[in-house]
Amino acid sequence: MKNLLFLILCAFVLLSCSVSELEETPVLENVITEELIENQEEPEEETTDPIEEPTKTTQNSSYQWVSGMQLSNGLMESTENSDFVSLYDNSLTALVFIQQGETEKAEAILDFFKLRIQTELLEGPGGFYQFRNGEGTNGSRRWLGDNAWLLIAIHNYHAATGNQKYHHLAESIESWIRSLQDADGGLWGGENEDGTQIHKVTEGIVTAFNAVPGYDDFHKGILRYLHQHRWNANEGTLMAWPENPTHTYALDLLSIGQGVFKNFPQTNLYKGDDWFLTTQIATVSGVAITGYCFDADKDVVWLEGTAQMALAFKTNGDLRKSEALLAELEKSVISSATITASAGIPYTANFGSTYGANDLWDHADITPALSSTAWYLMAKSGFDPFKIGYEKAIPASDMFWISP
Repeated sequence: MKNLLFLILCAFVLLSCSVSELEETPVLENVITEELIENQEEPEEETTDPIEEPTKTTQNSSYQWVSGMQLSNGLMESTENSDFVSLYDNSLTALVFIQQGETEKAEAILDFFKLRIQTELLEGPGGFYQFRNGEGTNGSRRWLGDNAWLLIAIHNYHAATGNQKYHHLAESIESWIRSLQDADGGLWGGENEDGTQIHKVTEGIVTAFNAVPGYDDFHKGILRYLHQHRWNANEGTLMAWPENPTHTYALDLLSIGQGVFKNFPQTNLYKGDDWFLTTQIATVSGVAITGYCFDADKDVVWLEGTAQMALAFKTNGDLRKSEALLAELEKSVISSATITASAGIPYTANFGSTYGANDLWDHADITPALSSTAWYLMAKSGFDPFKIGYEKAIPASDMFWISP
């Protein structure tokens, strides 16, 4: 059964890796922050607004769930009892642990990969495997985007701790990412399990732009490629699949583009309301939840992507919009079946298709997912994983997104 679920999950991620205004939603006016709570020596009776308490409880129980998902080898299963481990999900969780100051838990993840520089990262086609089982074996597919996320997590660790424990690991990942650059400036996506080359995926390329420090010919080449092949000047936005009119645009490019590129037009974020915003009935609770879909078919609320948008709005100053989305996310929380007093956010609120026309994996809407919960926690705390690589001294002449 575990092998069947593992294959289903692999198929799902392979299909999805490329990946009107909100109705008036109550916004928390006087959120009690962690700092205020910690500084209260003797809380007075009735000091907590009953509207505010559930959101704090959700944040705490969500972190409890994420923390409890760590295996003895340091790795994180993507969902409960799945025996499925994703490099992307582990990178996100390392970022959450770093933000929480739990460096030992972050180190447990990073140490796993540090020990496999020679035997995996630098072996064969290079790159760490995108998927593996809970034991850390049976790896498959080497994908640019997830390796870039691991590099982002390492840079955040170094910045937060002040040490360079994973300097060699970071250099090795960066070297592999740079090796994927084609003559046109784009980056190949890595290698499939059958040995075929993964095509150039906009989301992975943009993430790698942020992950690799500085600004040199590598970054300049990426901007040239994006401008020539993945930029719609009329819409002023990045394209995921230019050859497909139905799926030209993807939600994650709105939030990631805003986080990665300096002076990126903020109007991009609000395109999501027209292109991807939808209201669906949550499978587990039966409650209506408003959020964003992967693409223009608007058949599901993608909770991970909605959390990404909540963080993007927060970092760009639209706190009202961010809080409204966070409130919707908190309506989707599912209690853990295995970890006491904890809960998480599923991948989607309801069942439907992922980016494109392919169906989601069977339990995407009924079990807590590491990716959605991690992004919710980062959005809730305002922790921006792209901040470390944001300042790149890009010449104005190379910022095609602001050029006339």
